[in-house]
Amino acid sequence: MSVPTVLEKILARKAEEVAERRARISLAELEGLAKSADAPRGFADALIKQAREKQPAVIAEIKKASPSKGVIREIFIPEEIAKSYEKGGATCLSVLTDIDFFQGSDLFLQQARAACKLPVIRKDFMVDPYQIIEARALGADCVLLIVSALDDVKLAELAAVAKSVGLDVLVEVHDGDELERALKTLDTPLVGVNNRNLHTFEVSLENTLDLLPRIPRDRLVITESGIVNRADVELMEISGVYSFLVGETFMRAENPGAELQRLFFPERGATAVSGSTLD
Repeated sequence: MSVPTVLEKILARKAEEVAERRARISLAELEGLAKSADAPRGFADALIKQAREKQPAVIAEIKKASPSKGVIREIFIPEEIAKSYEKGGATCLSVLTDIDFFQGSDLFLQQARAACKLPVIRKDFMVDPYQIIEARALGADCVLLIVSALDDVKLAELAAVAKSVGLDVLVEVHDGDELERALKTLDTPLVGVNNRNLHTFEVSLENTLDLLPRIPRDRLVITESGIVNRADVELMEISGVYSFLVGETFMRAENPGAELQRLFFPERGATAVSGSTLD
């Protein structure tokens, strides 16, 4: 019997987690909470507007830890990180809510969103409609659907539930087969190309460049993982990619928002995020 990959371990735990949560809060209760949540802030629209102007549309990630790197940020205050990102020029936020593998929390998403005006994606491993409703109840504006974690029927089902509660969908692919499935199954304008293999956690920016010619022009390509310096940003922009999801590079910086500005908006200088409580 082969050893389960990291992704397989995560998905097995997610099935257990959904059952545990259902036992605590019924779907009917959750649907009521979702209906009373703040109106969605327009995650996809914000990214598309920025990218159309050929300006960096940055999804800045709030992530404490990962399975491959362990704890990434010791001093972790979601509200302050969110404010820092907003000052630094982020278009949207991504907040990890997975507990067991990323040391995330639903509360982190709520704290970050309340501290700023940016749209927020719930970054987690979605396997059940319950989690989609839960995301809206938490105040999320978008959810992530990972093609390698779902079959086509489940992909379509989760996307339909997301649409029914007003959530945008970012579909994530890693290779050509996954891209083909995503384009065939979903009509979401947001296509994320993960440069990190979720089975091995190895990273290569070539992943985005290789898949780019196969993605229709009416979809917004978001390159995810592996952006660490200006050369990486410029490589993507020259190739026509203006939307980025970046986490670890920011999380390892003393001031995440200042690092965002340095990496994506160097022409603004260092003044915009000075005075942050993260300084």
